[in-house]
Amino acid sequence: MSYEDLLIEADACGLIAKEKPLMAHEGRIKGKKIAIKQDMPEVKKACALAEELGHYHTNVGNIIDQQDVRNCKQEFKARLWAYDKQIGLTGLIKAYEHGCYDHHTTADYLNVTEEFLQEALDCYREKYGKKVVFGEYTIHFEPYLHVISPYDEIITVYTRNKKKLSHEEKMRLARIILSDDEE
Repeated sequence: MSYEDLLIEADACGLIAKEKPLMAHEGRIKGKKIAIKQDMPEVKKACALAEELGHYHTNVGNIIDQQDVRNCKQEFKARLWAYDKQIGLTGLIKAYEHGCYDHHTTADYLNVTEEFLQEALDCYREKYGKKVVFGEYTIHFEPYLHVISPYDEIITVYTRNKKKLSHEEKMRLARIILSDDEE
């Protein structure tokens, strides 16, 4: 979601989000007030606001002391909420279908920073393990991010090369292959 969309969501939750000259953090929440560091690019503000909304939706009390294991768990829950809000498994699949081929293009497509994307992938790896099946897709987190559609293997075997095809080309080729198999 864009920074503007997240501001609207915060308002709908009865929260007041304002940009402030924060020094040590990119965002802070206290009660119903969220402060976002003002001198950051908008994409970074969106990531920070998503995390603060994650704290609002998942945490209770002051969790600043990260030496306390309970606070670390709450921090993890808030970040996972933010990663799912801004990226999610669906977002990774949409980026793949859009033709994103590396962290830079994927982060740009999802409107997040590359750092936020990498942290999300690390979090998903911790949550799901090396890979997860989601719908018709398999998302691998190790050794690197790789999304596989059910047609990728058919197309790779059929074409016998490593030509990079767009999602539309893959789907068209898969339909041709599958229709040939039925005759």
